[in-house]
Amino acid sequence: MIYLYAFLVGGALCLCGQLLINHTKLTPGRVLVGFVVAGVVISALGWYAPLVEFAGAGATVPLTGFGHLLVEGVRAGVNAQGLLGAFSGGLGASAAGLETVMIAGLLVAIFFKRKGKKI
Repeated sequence: MIYLYAFLVGGALCLCGQLLINHTKLTPGRVLVGFVVAGVVISALGWYAPLVEFAGAGATVPLTGFGHLLVEGVRAGVNAQGLLGAFSGGLGASAAGLETVMIAGLLVAIFFKRKGKKI
């Protein structure tokens, strides 16, 4: 059942993003940033952790999950280091994901040629 819950929750989050892109004048970049900010706000209110327990990867993989990860990292950093942890906790928690994205981007840039836009 966890696979079904992950599919439904992740699909619902993606559906919300697609509806925002299709039916508003928001650019995809703004929708993505909005999802990260929404994840931060929902996690700060304490509502995102139960969703993660319920849906697993369906809640952690979309961009709202990145916002949740930042909040949890800041909380852990503040508990461990005080106020200084508020500045370093979020980056520490998301470092592995950010490093993976940078390495993947570098590999794509090395092995694939850029195609020009046809006008």
